[in-house]
Amino acid sequence: MDRAPGLSVRLKLTLSYAGFLMLAGALMLAAVWVFLMRGAPADIFVRSLSNLQYGFNPRYFGPIAFVPTAAEVLAFLLVFGLLGGWILAGRMLAPLARIRDATRTAANGSLSHRIRLPGRKDEFRELADAFDAMLEQLEAHVAEQQRFAANASHELRTPLAISQTLLDAARNDPARHQGELIERLHTVNTRAIDLTEALLLLSRADRKSFTREPIDLSLIAEEATETLLPLAEKRQITLQVTGEKTQTLGSAALILEMATNLVQNAIVHNLPTGGTVTIHTESQHHASVLRVENTGRPVPPELIPTLTEPFQRGTTRIRSDEHAGVGLGLAIVHSIIRAHDGTLHLTPRPTGGLLITVELPHAPQAPSPNRTH
Repeated sequence: MDRAPGLSVRLKLTLSYAGFLMLAGALMLAAVWVFLMRGAPADIFVRSLSNLQYGFNPRYFGPIAFVPTAAEVLAFLLVFGLLGGWILAGRMLAPLARIRDATRTAANGSLSHRIRLPGRKDEFRELADAFDAMLEQLEAHVAEQQRFAANASHELRTPLAISQTLLDAARNDPARHQGELIERLHTVNTRAIDLTEALLLLSRADRKSFTREPIDLSLIAEEATETLLPLAEKRQITLQVTGEKTQTLGSAALILEMATNLVQNAIVHNLPTGGTVTIHTESQHHASVLRVENTGRPVPPELIPTLTEPFQRGTTRIRSDEHAGVGLGLAIVHSIIRAHDGTLHLTPRPTGGLLITVELPHAPQAPSPNRTH
């Protein structure tokens, strides 16, 4: 923003200090003057016979002598106020200079610098601590984005490299059966499309660019289960939907994508046959809760924090190559939940598998319409 030049804050504080000091001195001197005038004799003023005007009696010089002294005192207060105000303002505004330097350093791309302003807690130190916390979050976010971009580039490069290899092989061997080549190219291209759509969905959730509307989580759970029922039947996994109606606010498409990813992960990362997946919804305190619980092999606790990171597929968990996914399932789930101001909890089950709990804010209840009788 372009602004017109103005006085510095230090100069404004200096003038304020000096002006206040001058006002206090003037009031004090006025009080002294009134006190002296009250004690002055009645013949302080005499009448001049020449011009019939009143003047001070030469025999009384108390109040008259006070005037130049008061002027000297005010002049001293002015100089003292300006000098002292300038020094005090500089000391008071010194923390702002450090915050300004840190801001310029961050603007130049260095997010690792911290102010770490010493001293007891006050407004400046609270501002410096808040700025340090913001820089820390920005640094972590930028590092995460850089890591995500590097992983995304690697993941996208893999199907493109495979496609190029297949096409080179077909060009060098024209007599090769084309049906197998087309099928493999179709598989690789489908994977690249799925990855691109997942990246776009993840970006959309991070931007929170969606319209919020009331959503019933129980209906979302039923729709996700019906969509994935063929996959569950193919893998001989039993799906169970329980719970009650509970509403939240958000994007129906994103919430459905979240529930679908959770149920699909629960089916894929399960026992080879005979496993179960339970989807449960309920209202709890001020949150709408969705739980997805599945059987499977035990999940190491140290693996839990990495499951929501992009392109982390949990290599120690059971998965088939057909439904290995692009490694963004739980990352998309986590991003959608954060965009809806919710929380995600992953808990390993003692007998194997995971218990995933999603808590989303309750939708405000609409007021009941007044009925007339």
